[in-house]
Amino acid sequence: MKSYRRRRRQHEPAELNITTFMNLMVILVPFLLITAVFSRMAVLELNLPTAESVVKQEEPEFSLEVIVRANQIEIGDRSAGVFSVIPKVKDRHDTQALTEKLKDVKASFPDQLAVTLLLESDTDYENLVKVMDAVRSYRVDEGGKFQRAELFPEISIGDAPLMAVVSD
Repeated sequence: MKSYRRRRRQHEPAELNITTFMNLMVILVPFLLITAVFSRMAVLELNLPTAESVVKQEEPEFSLEVIVRANQIEIGDRSAGVFSVIPKVKDRHDTQALTEKLKDVKASFPDQLAVTLLLESDTDYENLVKVMDAVRSYRVDEGGKFQRAELFPEISIGDAPLMAVVSD
């Protein structure tokens, strides 16, 4: 009779104690949900030139270009050339002056939304982002509340042309 009880006891399934695991999940799940709320991705859509985008036009239309060089930023029209140069201030690109100049351009061409950023190959990413922010919009104080006003939100990126060397 004793051997029958031993066999029966050995074949009974063991009871799982998942209390500790459940306590861990009760703490871990809210923690993961709280931290997931604070992670955010910003996506900026850029218009990169394609081979099909080159179209012959009879009358040249205004095409704003901002050329970022190592020692200055140039603002100009693709067909008319450079009409404004902003030198570096204290070893940094003056994005505030860039925004002010672009406000004047926007006043002259209010329907223009596109701008082409032309960068030298050694331009660092931080400068690229600062220039893109300065070109896209600017801050406006409206009764103590700051709003963003649109300048040129449709940004295309390319390589800057080589700087012409003037010899005497």
